[in-house]
Amino acid sequence: MLRIGSLVIESGVLQSPMADCTDLAFRLIGREMGLEFAFLEMVSARSLLRRNAKTLDMMKTAPQDRPLGVQLFGADPGLLAEAAAAVEGMGFDLLDINCGCPVPKVIAGGAGAAMLKTPGKAEAIFKSVVRAIKRIPVTVKTRTGFDDASGWEAVELARRAQGAGIAALTVHGRTRSQRYAGKADWAAIGRVKAAVSIPVIGNGSVMSGADALALREASSCDGVMIGRGALGNPWLYREARAALKGEAPRTEKPSLDDRRSVALEHLELEVRFEGERRAALNMRRIAAWYFPGFPGAAAFRAGVCASKSSLRIRELIEGFGR
Repeated sequence: MLRIGSLVIESGVLQSPMADCTDLAFRLIGREMGLEFAFLEMVSARSLLRRNAKTLDMMKTAPQDRPLGVQLFGADPGLLAEAAAAVEGMGFDLLDINCGCPVPKVIAGGAGAAMLKTPGKAEAIFKSVVRAIKRIPVTVKTRTGFDDASGWEAVELARRAQGAGIAALTVHGRTRSQRYAGKADWAAIGRVKAAVSIPVIGNGSVMSGADALALREASSCDGVMIGRGALGNPWLYREARAALKGEAPRTEKPSLDDRRSVALEHLELEVRFEGERRAALNMRRIAAWYFPGFPGAAAFRAGVCASKSSLRIRELIEGFGR
């Protein structure tokens, strides 16, 4: 069990916010497969306050899509506080501040992983946001460092976050310069955990239930956040939950029939929530997630990318491997 302020996450498993991945269709598939807590895609505080149509559309949800968190990015304390208050007013369950995004255009504005280089500025943002929020917990997600892999930059940020009233911290076990390359350093996450008393959630290189358990054992983290490991593999949520509860690990892999069935459901949800045109474009990326390493996967991916309708993509999914 993971407690973050007033929020209780029984499984201790969370889904990371991922740009162009964790939309409503993705989250609903995950919920069916045992995902308890999810995030929207990362949201720009400035775009939210401007009521940008694309941003507001990205924040749509459904009654069964709970509990649900919003991760904001930005570099201005007042602007982030105002956006955080708006998020709380919209009924979301948790507000997270992004201090780990490695994308150059985010860093150039002083946001994301740039916060690791400016802990004083980050602390001012933490205090401003915490003051603005009345009911829901405020958390921070960061990396082990900007370029320094030791984890001490994250330790400094974590101590300032705790002092500012942040309820929990997620640490991705890679530096900004690593982006998503190599194996995450779980020991560095452990150094952050040892430095603070607030809950620390570990993130990075969790591709199986065994990985989730190994991450917790290596870092003593309080919860596990799953990222890219769940792309095309929503079965991972149930597997991670079971592993963290000490249950026997699942050994069988989802069958090709299972994968086809869930991929088709994912397609239908994309059409329902995003519309035909957007769904067809999204599925050029999503459909390939479900069939990695299978014979014919490259040709399948090429066929999906050439498709202009959800009907054609459905036919390709139904016919894959037959």
